[in-house]
Amino acid sequence: MDLPVEEWQSHVRRRWLQLQPSVRAAFSTGALQEVILLCSSLLQPEDEAFLQRLAEGYSVEKDPNAYLFYKEEGNKAFQKKAYKAAAMLYSQGTSHARPNTQEMSLCFANRSAAFFYQAQYEICLEDIGRAQMHGYPERLQPKLMLRKAKCLVALGRRQEAALAIRDLEQNVAAREAGTGTPHLQDLQRRLRHLKTRGQEDKGPAEAHPTGPAPASKEVHLKAENERIPGAASSVSLCSDPSRGRHLIATEDILPGELLVKEEAFVSVLNPGETLWQRLGPEAGRDSGAAPGDLRCHRCLKPTMATVPCQGCSYAKYCSRQCMQLAWERYHRTECSLGGTLLTLGVFCHVALRTVLLAGFELVDKLVKTLQGAVNSEAVSVPEGQPPMEKLDAQLGLGKGDQNRGLSGMPIPGCDRDGSYQSSYHAVFHLLPHTERHSPERKFLCGLSVVALCKKLGEAYWPSPLWGQGPSKQEAALTMEQSPRPSTWAVAMLRHVLQLHCNAQGVTALQEAESEGDLVTERRQARLATGFFPVISLLNHSCSPNTSLAFRGSVGTVQASRLIAQGQEILHCYGPHECRMDVATRQQKLRSQYFFDCCCQACRDEEVRRASTTPKRGGFRCPTCKAALQGDDALCCSRGSCTAVASRPHLVGRLQDLQQRVEVALELLRGDKTARAVQLLLGCREEAENFLTSEHMLMGEIEDHLAQAYASLGDWPKSAAHLRNSLQVVEAQHGPASVEIGHELFKLAQVLFNGFAVTEALNVIEKAEEVLSIHCGPESEQVQELQQMKACLLELPGLPTGPTA
Repeated sequence: MDLPVEEWQSHVRRRWLQLQPSVRAAFSTGALQEVILLCSSLLQPEDEAFLQRLAEGYSVEKDPNAYLFYKEEGNKAFQKKAYKAAAMLYSQGTSHARPNTQEMSLCFANRSAAFFYQAQYEICLEDIGRAQMHGYPERLQPKLMLRKAKCLVALGRRQEAALAIRDLEQNVAAREAGTGTPHLQDLQRRLRHLKTRGQEDKGPAEAHPTGPAPASKEVHLKAENERIPGAASSVSLCSDPSRGRHLIATEDILPGELLVKEEAFVSVLNPGETLWQRLGPEAGRDSGAAPGDLRCHRCLKPTMATVPCQGCSYAKYCSRQCMQLAWERYHRTECSLGGTLLTLGVFCHVALRTVLLAGFELVDKLVKTLQGAVNSEAVSVPEGQPPMEKLDAQLGLGKGDQNRGLSGMPIPGCDRDGSYQSSYHAVFHLLPHTERHSPERKFLCGLSVVALCKKLGEAYWPSPLWGQGPSKQEAALTMEQSPRPSTWAVAMLRHVLQLHCNAQGVTALQEAESEGDLVTERRQARLATGFFPVISLLNHSCSPNTSLAFRGSVGTVQASRLIAQGQEILHCYGPHECRMDVATRQQKLRSQYFFDCCCQACRDEEVRRASTTPKRGGFRCPTCKAALQGDDALCCSRGSCTAVASRPHLVGRLQDLQQRVEVALELLRGDKTARAVQLLLGCREEAENFLTSEHMLMGEIEDHLAQAYASLGDWPKSAAHLRNSLQVVEAQHGPASVEIGHELFKLAQVLFNGFAVTEALNVIEKAEEVLSIHCGPESEQVQELQQMKACLLELPGLPTGPTA
C-alpha cells in the first residue's frame, strides 16, 4: 500500500538485476539529483507502457455500468429496510454518475430517502438540495418536496416547514388540472396529514437529536508555544548529536495535558482492501465499504453523505467546500492521474501532493539550495557540518537563540526567527537518510518518481471541468512558472525517502460489529499517511510517556503519565514493550528507522533476560503450574520443581490453539454463537494447562466469550468474562494504558445494557478517566460514555451527584 503494487515492484526488480555493476554502484553513493538523473536515463518506453497498463487496471474513470450496479444494489437494500447499507451503495453510485445529470440527481434523491428513514433529517435535507442542484426531474419534484417538508416538521423548524408545505401545495395545484390519478390523490392525502401534524405542534420549536451526536467542545492548548506553533508552552525544542531534534518538558506535565495539536501538512487516504476489488474495467463489483468511502479525502473527517469529485470516481468529500479546496490546491492535477497514483503507492502520492501544496517557487528554491549545499560551493561553513545545516546557513534560517543545538548551530527546520512551524520548510528538513537506503530501494523509488513526473507533465494544466480553465494570460503566466520535471522529481524523491521513517499513520477506531449489535468491537485502523512536522520531532521509546490520537487530519499528543521538568517527550513509533520482545523491537526499529533503541524499557528487559527472570505472560509448568523460564529448553522457575519442557513443542501447541480460537471467531461471525461458545470454553480449558494466566491469548479467549454472551443477551456472563480479560490486559499493558481504557469501555457497555447501574457508573468513570488521557475528552468513546452516564443518572431513585 505504501510502496507500488507488486507487479511494478517485480518489474523494477528485473530491471535492477539487468543493470551493470558499475551502474548499480552509482546508486550507493549518489545524491538525490544524481539518482534522478540516472533513473531518467534508465526509464525506457517499455517501462512507461507497462506502468500505463497497470494504471488502467486501477482506473478511476466514471463507469456507467458501475453506476447502474450500485443504484440497483442500493434499491435492493432499501426494499429490505437496510437503510444504512442502501445509503452507502447510493454514495458509490454518485461517484460514477456524471455531474448535472438525471443519474446523479436520482442517486442523491434515493440517498436522501435512506437517510430520512434513519431519522438523519439534516443530512436528508442536504441530499435533497444536491438532487435539485443536479437537475432532479420535474415530474418527481412533489415527492422530494414532501420529504423536505417532513424533515423540517420533524426538526421543529416550523416557519421553514410552512413555506415548504405552501410550495408543495402550489406544485400539486398546478398538476391537478382535472387529473385525479391515484398517485396525485395519495400525495394530497399525505399533504393534508402533514399540515395537520404541523398545526397540532403548538410547543416550542425543538431540534430533534436525529443526526450524529453533536460535535463536542474542541480541546485547545492551555498556552501555545511562541517558538513551536501547535505545541504547548510547557515544551522546548532541543538538538544534540546523539538524539537529534527532540522536545523536552520545561515544567512538570500532568497526565492528560495536551502537548501538541497539529494539522497534517499533507495527508493521503490509504486505499482499503475492498477498493481493489472494484477498480478497473475488468474488476468485479463489491458492495462493501473501503475507508475512502467513509472519510473526506481532504480533511479525513468521517462522513455519512459523501460529495464525489466531478471528474473521477475515487475522490470523495464531506462537503462541496472541501471538494473545491482540494481541487484548487492539488486535485486538479491528481484527478487524471488516479490510476497511476494507486499503482505507485501512497508514498508517491503523498510526495506529489506535498510539492503541489508547497508550490513550485518554494520547491525550486529549496531544491536549488540543497544542490548547492551538497556541492559545498555556495557558502563557507564549519568543517563536518551536515548538508541540511549548510542549507540553513545559505538561507539564513534558524538564527533564533532559543532553538539552537548544543553545538550552537541552528536547529534544522527553524525559520529565520528561530521558530519551528508545521510548514513545507519543516517538511523539507525531515531527514531522508539517503545514504542508509539500499541501492535497489533508491532505484525503485527513483524510477517510480521519474515515471510519475513524466505523467505529471501531461496532466499539469488545469482542467476546464467547471468552466475554470485558464485564460490566455493565465496560461502564459503558468507556462513561465510551470515546474521543471527534474526539480519536482528531486523534491518528490526526497519526500518518498523521508516517508520511510517520518511518515505518520493517521489512525481511528473503527467498529467491527454488525448492524444492531449493542456492544461494539472497535479496532485501531490506519486510515491515511501524512507529514506532521511538529509530531515528527518526538523521539521513540518502547515505553512512551505520551499518547497520540487523531481527529480527522488533526493529530493530538497528550501526556499519558507525569513528565517531570527536563524529561524528554517520547512517543512510540510502533514497536511497544507490551507487544514485542526487545529483540523484535530493535530489529524493526533498525530496519525502518535506522537506529538502535536504547530506551529505558529496552535496557530493563536486557537486565531481566540476563537474570533469567520469567517472562510475564508465557508458558506454565506442566507439574506445578508455575512460570517456565529459559530459551529452547525450559525449566520451572520454582526451585523445588525439576520439571522441564521444550519451547518448540509448546509453541506448536500455542499455534494449534490460536487456530481453534480463529475457527470459533468465524462461527461467531456466522451467528453460530452456541457452537462458538462451546469451542471457546474448550480452548480456555486447554490454555489453562500450559499458558500462564497473564498470557495474551488467555485474555483474547475471555474477550471473545464476553462478545458471544453479549450477543445472546446474557449480560452477567459477558461481564464476568470481561473482568477476566481486564486482568490480563492490566498485567500486560498497565492499569492506566489505552488498552485498559478500551476494555473498560466494553465492560461499561455490557453493564449498561444489563442494567447493573451502580457498577456501570463506576466503570464508566474509570473508563472516561483513562480514555480522556489517551484519546482526549472529545473522542467518540468518551462522548458515548458520558451519554451512558447521563442516561443512567436520569433513572428514578438514583443520586444525581458524582459516583463514588
